[in-house]
Amino acid sequence: MAETTRRQVAKAVSWQVLGLFSMTLIGWLLTGSFNVAGSFAVISALVGLVAFVLHERFWARIRWGLR
Repeated sequence: MAETTRRQVAKAVSWQVLGLFSMTLIGWLLTGSFNVAGSFAVISALVGLVAFVLHERFWARIRWGLR
């Protein structure tokens, strides 16, 4: 069973939204600044989103371990 690109992107976005909130909370607890924490979380989410999609597409091309 193969995933569509839209499903992969939806999974990546939902994961990154969860990460955005958790990174903002952690950043705020460590720095005391919502601006710094939010900026760091947004940058991290964008980089993570692109990396996740590329990672999933890379592994989708590899048949090793599939039945």
